Amino acid sequence: MADAPLLEVTGLEKSYNVPVLSDFNFDLLPGEVHALVGSNGAGKSTFARILCGLTQRDRGDIRLNGRHHNPGSKRDAEHAGVIMVLQELNVIPTLSIAENIFLNRLPRNGGFIRYNNLHAQAAKALARAGLEGVDPATPAGLLGVGHQQLVEIAGALSQDCRLLILDEPTAALSDPEIDKLFENVRRLQSEGVGIIYVSHRMDEIRRIANRITVLRDGRRVATHKVGDVTSTELVREMAGHDLPERKQSARATGPVALRVNNLKAGPRVRGVTFEARHGEILGIAGLIGSGRTETLRAIFGADPKESGEILIDGKAVRIRNPKDAVQAGIALIPEDRKQHGLLLSQSIRVNTTLSSISNHASAGWLNADAESQTATAQCQQLNTRCHNIEQVVGELSGGNQQKVVIARWLARDCDVMLFDEPTRGIDVAAKDTIYELLRGLAAKGKAVVVVSSELVELMALCDRIIVMSDGRIAAEFLPGNWSQETITKAAFSSYLTESEGATAL
Repeated sequence: MADAPLLEVTGLEKSYNVPVLSDFNFDLLPGEVHALVGSNGAGKSTFARILCGLTQRDRGDIRLNGRHHNPGSKRDAEHAGVIMVLQELNVIPTLSIAENIFLNRLPRNGGFIRYNNLHAQAAKALARAGLEGVDPATPAGLLGVGHQQLVEIAGALSQDCRLLILDEPTAALSDPEIDKLFENVRRLQSEGVGIIYVSHRMDEIRRIANRITVLRDGRRVATHKVGDVTSTELVREMAGHDLPERKQSARATGPVALRVNNLKAGPRVRGVTFEARHGEILGIAGLIGSGRTETLRAIFGADPKESGEILIDGKAVRIRNPKDAVQAGIALIPEDRKQHGLLLSQSIRVNTTLSSISNHASAGWLNADAESQTATAQCQQLNTRCHNIEQVVGELSGGNQQKVVIARWLARDCDVMLFDEPTRGIDVAAKDTIYELLRGLAAKGKAVVVVSSELVELMALCDRIIVMSDGRIAAEFLPGNWSQETITKAAFSSYLTESEGATAL
């Protein structure tokens, strides 16, 4: 790495109703991966958005290659060589994958798009991101969140850039896809590209980063070389105090709360059978595209099922839509909170009580005081960082938005709780809160089903783990016989040849 900084930031400040960044200083060397960590709301995403022209700073100096950097738009930043992959997806679902990748750079001839050329370039970009064989003409909206994330990464990798900002790029990716991303990061490093890596995943940061800067309440707390600081020390710096140790005790589970028999729904749910008990946390592992999310959506009625049976407390229920599921006592915290979980222009209060309006109304009139009491109680329970319960949800950080989605279903008090990637984009301290919440729900007798791409998370949290592979249940594990290796092998089992399967499994 060269000694002269590629990026120099001094005295950066940004406020909304309260300060978000205060006297923030940062630097990045060519060919360096500089990780940026901090609790939700610490200012990480705001800093990244300022660099890529999506947010204007209040004051401070930014220099890129020694020149003042003050982009007025994302396009201005891209012309300066600053490319960003946002934590929140910006894929346009009605456009093709190829059109999303080259949205501002469509190859034209006489005003007409040269689609053969576009699709050829897109295929190369997709292969680089680990999506070999995906048809570039496919509408992006047909992809799952994980594949949409890879499409955004493919778009970033297809551009010439000096500074690449990756904001939680692996939140929806499986381990092999993360490995592919890191290969590309290392290639860019060798070409002298500077990379700002925003993540909550300490293991990934240690694999890929050279330095780590800690943000807390909009201020830089410390900058470390990766080998000079422990994860415990980083957590302490992010939180401002030590996190309490959590000891998980064995839970006594009750009768079967949810039974799914031979569920089929679309191409990715191909005969799924499992059960979840009262008082149990059941984990569902698998690769992206294995059918995990689609299974939860079919149970909840968000996607139509073709066949199969769903039973609640031993009784078959007919679920044609989410309303039927809610009436049957089923809740779903979705993978994509912005698209499927929140009314971004509405307040925390409205979003929190959305599924339990009847509990906050009398004679057809909403009781605002009752709504406020419920929303306030949930914000306190989840430690949601906000100005007040009337704050618009779209103004919150990603992790705090996730807490509002969870609060809605806690207010509804459903007996079967389906969580799809519940800690995606959530910092270490907030994860601790979510884990304790899930354990508390199980202790109260709820059946808790958790889909997660983080195997360590599932193994630390769950009483039992089932693994999906190519739309079916491939294996089931109890704490005494699971490991990352055995779960990963099961996840790949349907994609191996007979001889490979015999060797691997």
